[in-house]
Amino acid sequence: MVVGLLVAAAIQRLLRRTLVAFGAPSHAARIISRLVYYAIAFFAGVSALAAAGVNVTGLLFAGGILGLALGLASKTIVSSFLSGLFLYFDKPFKLGDIVEIKTDQGTITGSVVDASLFSIRVRTLEGTVTRIPNDKVFGAVMRNLTGVVARRIEYIVGISYSSDIEKARKVILEALESYPWALAEPKPQVFVDELGDSSVNLRVWVWVPAQKWIEARYILLQRIKEYLDRAGIEIPFPQRVVWLRSLEAK
Repeated sequence: MVVGLLVAAAIQRLLRRTLVAFGAPSHAARIISRLVYYAIAFFAGVSALAAAGVNVTGLLFAGGILGLALGLASKTIVSSFLSGLFLYFDKPFKLGDIVEIKTDQGTITGSVVDASLFSIRVRTLEGTVTRIPNDKVFGAVMRNLTGVVARRIEYIVGISYSSDIEKARKVILEALESYPWALAEPKPQVFVDELGDSSVNLRVWVWVPAQKWIEARYILLQRIKEYLDRAGIEIPFPQRVVWLRSLEAK
């Protein structure tokens, strides 16, 4: 029994140091190494009793039943714990990043304010804080909206068929360049995307810093509308041209 406890303690220390050396959180390394210590200590105790002539069959059976019951009861906890470890090593986000997580209950978008071994907490755009278990996060489709340096904003702007396309392009580019957070590289682009039923549709691309993406998306759209209005370029309503055929009375 004493030898088993000494071996368990040595393995616990070695495992804890190894996990920390590979970048695992100190609290996670402590919990895992302690679980391993208790498991080795249990088997050392059973082996010691068996060596002393005690029939441990019933003890092993009871221990197996207890372990199975605990395993079933803590399935979600263990799953979240392991998922938390995988997320730590995978690093799909960091605190402060704005993420979009698609779960069975719907899509959650917001800023990550806390991340533990069992769950993360996301402050949504409405201001509420949502707790999501790590097993749900690890198995979900996640988009990190601010984990990159820059993001592209895209619009479809319709102008009337009677408007000058080249003039409209220049006006929209002026509107984009007037915004201080619009990046010069990659350059903003405006080009004809489609000849629609009632408008010539221009596709607009502009890159901004990822942290300014949400703010810039609304400001730039307003500026494009204001610049087009000042230039006298029409953004038409949906319309139909109806031809009436006159019938001569017989």
